[in-house]
Amino acid sequence: MSGPTKTMTVLTCAALLLTTAYTVALGSSGWLWFGLVVLVVATIGMAAADSAVPPTPPPPRPRPQGPSGP
Repeated sequence: MSGPTKTMTVLTCAALLLTTAYTVALGSSGWLWFGLVVLVVATIGMAAADSAVPPTPPPPRPRPQGPSGP
């Protein structure tokens, strides 16, 4: 998982906690939960797209040069 995907996952978990706390403290808000569902779907899509891309191979190493001259 790449850095941006991990960040999105952490933000989604934080949004879940905040939405739950808001619901407990002040009552349910349908738009808040709808926004959270959209965020979760976007995060899942981002993670799926990130895992579908094969990792890039490392660049080739430069070959050591032999002694030059006669």
